Amino acid sequence: MLFYALPLLATAGTVRAQGSVTLYGTLDTSIEVTNPGNGWTARMDSGAYRGSRVGLRGSEPLGNDTSVIFDLENGFGSANGTLDTAGTLFNRQAWVGLDAPWGETRFGRQYSPLYIPFKGGLDAFGAGTIGSGLNNLSKITPYTDNALTWISPSVGGFNVTGMAALRDPGDGNGIGGYYMTANYTLDALQLSYARQQTHGDAGLRANLAGASYLFGPVRTYVALFNGDGGTPRYHDDGVSLSASWAISPLARASLGYAHARDRSGEGNNADQFSVAFEYTLSRSLLLYFTAADLENRGNATFTLRGVNVTGLPVAYPGAPVRGVQLGMIERF
Repeated sequence: MLFYALPLLATAGTVRAQGSVTLYGTLDTSIEVTNPGNGWTARMDSGAYRGSRVGLRGSEPLGNDTSVIFDLENGFGSANGTLDTAGTLFNRQAWVGLDAPWGETRFGRQYSPLYIPFKGGLDAFGAGTIGSGLNNLSKITPYTDNALTWISPSVGGFNVTGMAALRDPGDGNGIGGYYMTANYTLDALQLSYARQQTHGDAGLRANLAGASYLFGPVRTYVALFNGDGGTPRYHDDGVSLSASWAISPLARASLGYAHARDRSGEGNNADQFSVAFEYTLSRSLLLYFTAADLENRGNATFTLRGVNVTGLPVAYPGAPVRGVQLGMIERF
């Protein structure tokens, strides 16, 4: 019996060897000192630039340049070890799909297509840290449950992504929301547009559009945004202007300005000015420093936050918020 089983075991081992599973992760920890209008407060943040996470991604070839793919990703606090979402293990991603010549499909919990890297591709601050006015003054849905996604291959520098989300059981039938992005790249120029519309009590409509251009060591960015919905209601539009300068292969400096306009007509606007510096110590280790000044107008209550960081609430409506942040990112 063992004689007959050996060829089967060898075959099974060969099939498994064709696939791969990769353990990966990011530890992003920073010290932030912020004044939200009532004095300076120091705290330790996790995930201000790139959310702290650990995950498993894998693929299994099926032939004809087609593979089954999956990603299971857990977000956690690197400052205290807690889950980002209590009671949910894979709170960032939990999907399975196919990678084929006609594009990539995914099914399950995923990043919104408007999230990193799309939003980060419109901003010198990567839509992260307290320095990103684009992140602080705009509003999108970062994660989506029950999502069906198609990511097109790039054709002539053009690619699109489409996502539809089904409602959770008990929340009615039909579509919970849809998302789409489009990118076009021509040499040093990149043009981008994205839209989302979610439904339900906290439904949010949002649009993002922008361009970036590389002038030697300097890349410039302009982004336009608007949105309506959410809880509490967000009803603003605005613009973000930023630039990054590659001082050397290891060092980069960024400068930015962003403005949000209150579309309700009540004048609750905001402006943010930011600077940042990054230094790459190794293939896996990055240091970053950011400083920002956010000026709320009227009764605006915007604050300085990060990718996975809830900003300190302002001391009173219209309060200015100023802060500095020093952090490090370790990837594996």
